[in-house]
Amino acid sequence: MRTERWGLAALLAVTVVWGTTFPAMKLLSAHLDALQIIWLRFAIALVVLAPLWRGMLPHERRWGCALGLLLFLAFWLQIEGLARTSSNRNAFVTGLNVLVVPLIAMAALGRRYGWRLWAACAMACAGMALMFHENEPWNLGDTLTLASTVFYALYILALEECARRTAAQPLRATRMAAAQATVMALASTALLLARDGGMGWLRTAGELPADALLALLYLGLLASVVVVTLQAWGQQRVDALRSAIVFGLEPVFAALTAWVLLGERLGWAGIGGASLIVGALVFSQIQPAPSTGKPV
Repeated sequence: MRTERWGLAALLAVTVVWGTTFPAMKLLSAHLDALQIIWLRFAIALVVLAPLWRGMLPHERRWGCALGLLLFLAFWLQIEGLARTSSNRNAFVTGLNVLVVPLIAMAALGRRYGWRLWAACAMACAGMALMFHENEPWNLGDTLTLASTVFYALYILALEECARRTAAQPLRATRMAAAQATVMALASTALLLARDGGMGWLRTAGELPADALLALLYLGLLASVVVVTLQAWGQQRVDALRSAIVFGLEPVFAALTAWVLLGERLGWAGIGGASLIVGALVFSQIQPAPSTGKPV
């Protein structure tokens, strides 16, 4: 029980940091595109993590690289979406992975959930309708973010499966983070070279203003090195659905950070919609009390 609590605490720390990354990525997206941000972010992370390849076990390498590919697709789509929509909207659509996780588990793994999940889906849809009615209709940025949410839900489920299959020889979270960062950097490098034919854009990165450079260091060190490691460690101790409900709090921290740093504010309809979404996230995870079997 104590181990699970520490796992939950680690995942809560991950969620708090995630919430603060949306304004940082929004700031960087004014100067760089999604692939460039991913490349710089994980190039910084690799400076710290690359030495951990020494002594990495084969199963850590295999799982880390597979997870890194899912994470790359989730990050790429999320940043592409963020460049086309607001920080708040991006965060709340991303937070829907708490519903997408059980839906994928039902479809792909044959798991079964009760009526609460479907009621939560209805609440979340109503909340999204309120949030998006306040500003503008659903747009391409929101669609890309939703696609990112699907890949991140797959990532969460894959981490759970990884922990289950390697229970006899647990994975070291730092090694997993090193493998994932390497795949992120290599995948973004390959796509940048295919698209641009070179890395001449790095000159632009060298001319970033001070606030954008600070945002980049924050994303590369805290949000990529520490958070990816903490998530791998925490999800070895907490199942996918309980992890997802913790991650569902991410939009709350994102909205607060966007308000403080970017001046993005939600009106009454937006606040009502956001409350419905967070309520849906929590409601979907409430378990009914076990029956005592005693007559009433």
